[in-house]
Formats: sequence, C-alpha cells, structure tokens
Amino acid sequence: MTEYEVYCAVWKALADMVTELRKQGEKIPARVIGELRAAKTMIELLKIVKEPSENIAKIEDYLGSVEAYLVPAAQKRFGDEYAEAWMRRLSEIRRAPPQVAPEAPRRFVPGLPRDRHWVRIKVSEEIPREEVELLAQGMNLQVELQNDGFMLVSGSERAVKDFVKKVAHLLRKG
Repeated sequence: MTEYEVYCAVWKALADMVTELRKQGEKIPARVIGELRAAKTMIELLKIVKEPSENIAKIEDYLGSVEAYLVPAAQKRFGDEYAEAWMRRLSEIRRAPPQVAPEAPRRFVPGLPRDRHWVRIKVSEEIPREEVELLAQGMNLQVELQNDGFMLVSGSERAVKDFVKKVAHLLRKG
C-alpha cells in the first residue's frame, strides 16, 4: 500500500468506529468529528503536495487524537475485546508493506527541434520503422530514431500535418 492508501484505510477504520459507536448511542464530540474531517482533507492533500512531510505530521496528529478518544469510548461501550480488535485492525493497516508510487512519465523530451514542427511516433507492429521512414522521406521530413523507441519526425508545419493524416489513414486501413 502507498502512504496515501494506508492513511485512507486508517481514516476509514476510524470513521467506521465512529459509526458503530453512534449506532449504540454514544455521543461523539464535535472536536473529534472535526479532527476526523481535517485528517481526511490532509490525506487528500498527499496526492497533490510534492513534499508531504508537514502534512504527514498533521495527519498523524489528527488520526492519533481521534483514535485516542474512540478506543477508550469503544472499550467502555463494547468491552476490552472489541477495543483490542479495533486496535489490532489499525495496527495491521499501519504495518502494511509500503509501496513506492510509480513515477509519472517525463513530459520534457530533450533534443526536440525548436525551429521546426515535429511529431513523435511510437514504433510498433502497426507502424513499423521502415514504413515511417519511407513516408517521411517521401514528404521531405527528417526522421530520427530516439532511445525510448519513438521516432521523431520533423519539418514544415504543413508537411508534418500531412504526415500525421497519412499515418492515421494507414492505421485505419489496418
């Protein structure tokens, strides 16, 4: 599980505990509900923020505070076994092996011509390298095979647009 998924799972478990306690008539203070909501907001920020260290500390504080209220309340309302089962559940969630989120693909590709129009085409069975080269050369376009398996086709704006149309037509024909 990623860090985001772990915190979401802990938050969900605590929210479920709030629901169970409310069903049994337990009054949950507004402060606890507010901290649970704040934790959810901070958890969602984890997806956006690049350096989440501040957010993680706040999430831990909010979730810890909510847990510190709910576990004794559950123990009082349902007994020791019930509270221990919830604590085990939370502990198992937190011990889940961490996974690194996959890196987003690079958007910047070095070596692209600034003075010409260009298109990058992924070489595949549907679009073989030889066919791309022949088509591009017939239209006075420059072709370069790049390290990542793409072909860079560049030239005048009109020629590149016509090239894209021809490749699309070839793909539709199959």
